[in-house]
Amino acid sequence: MIAFPDTIKETLRILPDRPGVYQYFDAEDNIIYVGKAKNLKRRVNSYFNKEQEGKVLALIKKIARIEYIVVDTENDALLLENNLIKRHKPHYNILLKDDKTYPWLCLTHERFPRLFATRRHIPNGSLYFGPYPSVKIMNTLLELIHDIYPLRSCKHNLSEEAVKSGKIRLCLEYHMKRCAGPCQGLQSAEEYESQIDQIKTLLRGHIKPVLQTLYQQMLQASDALDFKKAQLLKTKRELLLRYQSKSTVINHSMGDLDVLGTHEESDCIYFNYLRVVDGRVVQAHTMEVKKKLEEKPADLLEEAICEFREKYRSEATEIILPFEPDFALKDLHYIVPKAGEKKKLLELSEQNIRYFILEKNKRMDLVDPDRRSKDMLMQMQKILGMQKLPVHIECFDNSNFEGAYPVGAMTVSKNGKLSKRDYRHFNIKTVEGPNDYATMEEVFLRRYGRLKEEGQPLPQLVIVDGGKGQLTSAYKSLKTLGLENEIFLIGIAERLEEIYKLGDPYPLLLDKKSEVLKHIQLLRDEVHRFGITHYRKRHQKGLISTELTQIKGIGEETAMLLLRKFHSVKQIRTLPKERLQEVVGAAKAALVHRYFHAEQTDAEASESNAPQ
Repeated sequence: MIAFPDTIKETLRILPDRPGVYQYFDAEDNIIYVGKAKNLKRRVNSYFNKEQEGKVLALIKKIARIEYIVVDTENDALLLENNLIKRHKPHYNILLKDDKTYPWLCLTHERFPRLFATRRHIPNGSLYFGPYPSVKIMNTLLELIHDIYPLRSCKHNLSEEAVKSGKIRLCLEYHMKRCAGPCQGLQSAEEYESQIDQIKTLLRGHIKPVLQTLYQQMLQASDALDFKKAQLLKTKRELLLRYQSKSTVINHSMGDLDVLGTHEESDCIYFNYLRVVDGRVVQAHTMEVKKKLEEKPADLLEEAICEFREKYRSEATEIILPFEPDFALKDLHYIVPKAGEKKKLLELSEQNIRYFILEKNKRMDLVDPDRRSKDMLMQMQKILGMQKLPVHIECFDNSNFEGAYPVGAMTVSKNGKLSKRDYRHFNIKTVEGPNDYATMEEVFLRRYGRLKEEGQPLPQLVIVDGGKGQLTSAYKSLKTLGLENEIFLIGIAERLEEIYKLGDPYPLLLDKKSEVLKHIQLLRDEVHRFGITHYRKRHQKGLISTELTQIKGIGEETAMLLLRKFHSVKQIRTLPKERLQEVVGAAKAALVHRYFHAEQTDAEASESNAPQ
């Protein structure tokens, strides 16, 4: 049990039963962790009232002082925690920030604003829309806007005085009809501002109001007999309709809402955010978060909600989630759908995460094809508590039928991949009857006795198919050879996929999705297949040899031909020579027939030799 300073014990006693934020300080008075709580007393005491392990234990050992801030609501606690983490960046907190700098669309704060792509935020009053995880999507939208609206791209100062001076010359953009010439007063500030309002609406994801405005303007131009302008407005509206048709439409009646899906792996958590406007998915973003204190998705869900909504400036009052968070957020309603279109939206979010992981792995595999195998082996070493990395693994299983034809089998993986050329069979020589434990002992003595004698490298990890009994038998053989400290030994019990380690009273249960468990299962399934195949061959050969191959002049091939045709020795015994001759020829048919009808043949011969 860790001995805590008196100052910590005193703080734990006086903590209030109120919502708030707590901060852990180390001996150098640095903030190392910030957390939120519905109930400060209950939450903070939970760290110190029970046995901890791993990274949480490492955190607790470093705590020298605790401070706390009481707030009125859970919402206030969440927002305060978020701000403190961003300000202090504590070592044990996860900062929900992407390493990447995503592009934004910037609408400048000036007379006749410009619209362009940027990766920098400058606090000068300009409006920023995004971020856009895909540059391609952002450029498509930017090109669409420039095709519909004639915006200036020059950096001239277009103040009233500068425009009236007439010193700014019309550029190529004007002659290409991509700018209406506000620099020469050919487009009024009011007209330009009107189209900027439409662009703002469009960039916020609302296409319907812009379509309606363009339609009204088209009708007005038509009524005024300005058919050229009406046709131009119609073309722009069709461009926008074509863009809208390519976006993911869920249901127009849904309105505006957010979606947050999540997925957990052994060392990281993924979040995917979908922003739905007018029933269409207008933005999507996936974030990968590396674990620091063995966090679960529930521990980070509220922070992820705040981070995404702040980044995307979402004002939606509803958010679809995979489960209900502990904390309530002001003016935000949580939805955990069980079926229907909102459930499909959540599934779409989770599908985005799967694609994100798939693409990430493909990119990393191009750089390092053996990366996943290395990661899996390092994870295996950590989970099993091994001193050495298990680059060479061997797995064993036995097969027999009521003690007959017992065989052992071994499969091998090297550097995380099956090494089939190193597979081995063992025909059991010293064990009689169905005795799995003794069979395992013989196999281990023969395998590792030979490796030791020949000075060959030993595997770092050996797996036996079975529980404590098989594990103990294997260990007994290794101890006899003096190799018990050279090889790490585990057993896998098939019913619950439990992992047994020597000296551990309780089995280890691995995550069913774990790559480590999948690799162990692969070796175990391979040794089953390999062992049973060899056992069947031996058994079949044994059945043949008991009858047909005892006949002088009849080999295995002839015996197999007869068995395939007539199915059993019993059937062959009753057949006339002519039927056997059809399959194996006259000479061999005569040998088989004579063997099974020796007495009859001898009697016939004696009768024919009797004096007349």
